[in-house]
Amino acid sequence: MNILIVEDDTAIREGVAEFLKENEYEVFCAEDGEKALEILKSKEIHLALLDIMLPKKNGIEVLKELRTFSELPVIMLTAVTDEETQVQTFDNLADDYICKPFSLILLLKRIEALLRARYKTENTWKYKDAVVDFSGYRATYLGKDAAVTPKEIKLLAVLLENAGQVVSRDQILDRIWGEEESPFDRVVDVYVKNLRKKLQLDCIITVKGVGYKLELP
Repeated sequence: MNILIVEDDTAIREGVAEFLKENEYEVFCAEDGEKALEILKSKEIHLALLDIMLPKKNGIEVLKELRTFSELPVIMLTAVTDEETQVQTFDNLADDYICKPFSLILLLKRIEALLRARYKTENTWKYKDAVVDFSGYRATYLGKDAAVTPKEIKLLAVLLENAGQVVSRDQILDRIWGEEESPFDRVVDVYVKNLRKKLQLDCIITVKGVGYKLELP
């Protein structure tokens, strides 16, 4: 997932960027409102962290213009704490508002919640002759039931959520099995093999020694 950080404070911008990269996000940065809009119009961004007090165009202006061409989730990340400003940001369709100083862990959880909510609105995914119903934990290939298991569906959901990025076996194990079950990491290989076979998913690419990546056209 690609996240844009729009922040004129270098220390905050670089600190948040490094933290998000450590948590497997692709990060883009802008130090002013005009640069932010350039990136938003030219890159595939899945969520934006937007300061209010910015050079050239402030955060409210950026948000207003963004909403003319995109509905991506936006978290306002700012030291401006008065009620009027907060109301104004939500009136202009911000999704969340975090006041500085803030916890990086809390920020990460807010990001995950927004991305999860946005992702879950798309319950059906199609690839060539395969159709996957994530809410019903069912999948068909050429119109016939592919006998895909719930954990295989969850594995595909993790890969799709991180499309274009390498997801390690450990990350997949943590997301799907958790610490209680903790199977061997090679179990992931078996599940990927089953998904490829049942649904003919040639879009799941093996990254040797690391994990897997979902590459979409």
